[in-house]
Amino acid sequence: MARTPFTLAALSTAAVPGLEVVATREHTTGEHGDYDAAIMRTADGRELIIRVPRTQAAETEQAADLIALAAMSPGIRSRLPFEVPTALGQSPFDGSRAVVYDFLPGRPLELERVHGEIAVSAGQAVAAIHSLPIGFVLDAGLPQQSADDAQRSVLAVIERAQATGSLPAALRSRWNEAASDESLWHFLPTVINGALSADSLLVDEQSVRAVIGWSALSIGDPARDLAWVMGAQPEAAEAVFSWYEMGRQTSADPRLQQRALLHAELDLARWLLHGHELHDQGIIADAESMLDTLVERVHQNGVDRLDQATGPVLDAAQVEQLLSQTPTHSEGLAPIEDENVESQRSSNSDDE
Repeated sequence: MARTPFTLAALSTAAVPGLEVVATREHTTGEHGDYDAAIMRTADGRELIIRVPRTQAAETEQAADLIALAAMSPGIRSRLPFEVPTALGQSPFDGSRAVVYDFLPGRPLELERVHGEIAVSAGQAVAAIHSLPIGFVLDAGLPQQSADDAQRSVLAVIERAQATGSLPAALRSRWNEAASDESLWHFLPTVINGALSADSLLVDEQSVRAVIGWSALSIGDPARDLAWVMGAQPEAAEAVFSWYEMGRQTSADPRLQQRALLHAELDLARWLLHGHELHDQGIIADAESMLDTLVERVHQNGVDRLDQATGPVLDAAQVEQLLSQTPTHSEGLAPIEDENVESQRSSNSDDE
């Protein structure tokens, strides 16, 4: 049963001693019921949000998010052109925990709004994340992947998807060829959000105001944070990538867009694997349908490689439709852990 905003407001006073709540309202974010949440106004005029997980996956995600946010010191945050949530307090509740955060401005970015100043700001925002020093991630014991690790983990996802018997041959060939292309994996690992989606970016009419959902903060392939861009209109996506590249202070990554597209397509395979892990026939059927749609486009366009000349095999509307149907980590989907990732999240979560 969902907790009411009044119940959550009462919990917030236990999580943050001395907090005086004068008003509260329900907060819904399309997270498929994985959290109960409410927005509160305090006596000193602040707006806060309290969130309580409703599923084990959401609880795991919340624990990882808290570790990541704790690792982001004021110095690290000052390097970013947007706001990052701050956890103000927590309290045990009903076998889980309620966590109070500051409520950040903006609304989730919609892909059709990725143009003009928003495209500029989105590219700059992702570039800022990837320009952060890696030391704070290492010090926090968060996951790290080398370029070789990233390549092996993608090959492992393809192998696991093939083992389900539901991966179309055209996609297996397309993905294996890309994943085996050594030139695709010549990149410098960076700090990444790791679960970035359009919904992670809170925007106003002109810019990215805040970024939420840091549970997969790590060192890895920067293309992972740009997979969502492949769902925007081609001109808008090109603008995001252009401003991203201008915002980076390192050498160019010539295959960045191809890896981003590969990751976007592999999200469908990850959704299929998630269905098999849960033995959920509904998820499996949904993933199979989306894979069939993708393979139709592969055949239609005569594309069987993700080389430098290859653009998206789906048009913008089709990519958006497919990716919008695939839950992101921020929506409670437990991340499918890639191989060769070093992580101490499990032990750290117990300390939060």
